[in-house]
Amino acid sequence: MDHTYRATLSWDGSAGSTGGGYTAYTRNHVGSVPPAEGAFALSADPHFRGDASRANPEQLLVLAASSCQMLSFLHVAATAGLDVLAYDDDAEGLMPGRDRPMRITRITLRPTVTVAAGSDVSRFDELMHEAHEGCFIASSLTSEVVLEPTVRVAEHRTAAEERTS
Repeated sequence: MDHTYRATLSWDGSAGSTGGGYTAYTRNHVGSVPPAEGAFALSADPHFRGDASRANPEQLLVLAASSCQMLSFLHVAATAGLDVLAYDDDAEGLMPGRDRPMRITRITLRPTVTVAAGSDVSRFDELMHEAHEGCFIASSLTSEVVLEPTVRVAEHRTAAEERTS
């Protein structure tokens, strides 16, 4: 079965049109991903005259890779019986300024995964790699996607500690 993904985008040149040259127009625009509710306030990277208070396409690409890896890992972990309690990632994309054409050449994902006390983490790296291989976004990119995962095992808590938290 084929899957189709929609996105809508709108830019209003009322704050300056392209007729005034590269510096005259706003990079601010709005995007949405129906049927999800709400819209994203977007702009260009500040290095390209964008608004730093808004997300930019490069950040969204890195976020998509991070989110896909997480969802793929949660699936693989659940299938393997690994009890994941938390997943946090500090992802980063690199776009070398001198490369032509300009593009994000490397995305580094740094997930920190917390698993339940007593979990067998001997297969953690294997499961993380399996998730990476199953990530639709990573498979769609020409950029290198690098994983630098960390696993943490939650500590056992006493019943008294559970009641006071």
